[in-house]
Amino acid sequence: MLETMGVRRGERVAPSAHHSIRGRSVRSLHSAGRPCPMKRKSIWALGLLAFYYAVIGFAPLPDRLILFPTTTRIDAGKATRKTVAFAGGQLEIWCAASKLAQSTGRRDAYVLRFYGNADRAEYWVADEAEMWNNRAIEVWGVNYPGFGGSTGPARLAQLGPAARAAFDALKQVAGDRPVILFGASLGTTVALNIAAQRSVAGVILQNPPPLRQMILRQFGWWNLWLLAGPLAQKIPPELDSIANAKAAQVPAIFLLAEEDEVVAPRFQVLVVDAYGGAKRVIHLPGADHNSPLDDDCLTKLHGALDWLLPRERR
Repeated sequence: MLETMGVRRGERVAPSAHHSIRGRSVRSLHSAGRPCPMKRKSIWALGLLAFYYAVIGFAPLPDRLILFPTTTRIDAGKATRKTVAFAGGQLEIWCAASKLAQSTGRRDAYVLRFYGNADRAEYWVADEAEMWNNRAIEVWGVNYPGFGGSTGPARLAQLGPAARAAFDALKQVAGDRPVILFGASLGTTVALNIAAQRSVAGVILQNPPPLRQMILRQFGWWNLWLLAGPLAQKIPPELDSIANAKAAQVPAIFLLAEEDEVVAPRFQVLVVDAYGGAKRVIHLPGADHNSPLDDDCLTKLHGALDWLLPRERR
């Protein structure tokens, strides 16, 4: 063994020299077997960076964080089901006519209804047909792709095309009769997209969220915008409520919940201020995001409907 280290047999090795040789040998073995601290930190940093870009670039985070689809069966009451061909599958629409429309057999106007990110048309369409102040109205409530009987998947990028497909199908039925768009929460984003691109009689927007601005201003601070910035950019341009509001020119009614815990009033006002057409704003005192309209607010809505949809138009 000593010969291999350059020491001939018979020669005495000084303890200090022996200790020194062993020390160098041990250090060299340790350094060859594991990376230095700086190198380990670089590997961790590169790994975290790769993970960050993989999550931001490829994971459908906005879809998972915003959309909450359900497909369980729901009793739609007196509403009737129809489907529209969309993206190789079908879009489910639930329809209900008001009592006046049923008794007279006529439709003075149609309402195309869009709901929130975890809602379904089956819950509301039959009841909403009677909220139009004794008008002959037919309501079409849309289930987004991946919701109810609409084929999926549930993706934000599909909302705009699906909404326009529903409108185009309704327009074929309505002919020259007016079509009103009514969106609540997430549904306002697609209603504004249609209003900016199609000819409609007017829109009703309840608690409208400007998605990009909400993500950046409400959630960006705690992650230094490293997560919020890329997520905001992944919101489809078709759902940019500020841009669509500026482009829309038809009359609009805004229903704004003053105690909204989901879409804070300061964000709703951004959409109202950006809107390019004539508008009327109805504040809902004490209402949160999902509060139903009380009698006073419903009376105000009926008055605004006479402005949005004058009865002589029928």
